[in-house]
Amino acid sequence: MNTFDDRKKGFESKFALDEEKLFKINARRNKLLGQWVADKLNKTNQAKEDYVLQVIKSDMAEPGDEDVFRKVKKDLALVGINNIDDEIRSKMSEFMKIAKDTIT
Repeated sequence: MNTFDDRKKGFESKFALDEEKLFKINARRNKLLGQWVADKLNKTNQAKEDYVLQVIKSDMAEPGDEDVFRKVKKDLALVGINNIDDEIRSKMSEFMKIAKDTIT
């Protein structure tokens, strides 16, 4: 039974590490997305940093990426930038690839 317990603990540890890595990757992707949107919103300095944090935190609303997508889409629409869904999703995908390459 000891071997089984050891394997179980090993799988649990790997799962925890994988989840932590995924969390870091998503946070990095959201940071890059927040910077991109902040530039489109002409935010600078502290306002830009604050906005990036808002985007990162928006990912805590629900599982998946739709909460982040809705937030940046809404923020862009408030300044008159509309019909940008495909570009947002493309940037999210691009930034996810960058984040995966950055976080190993």
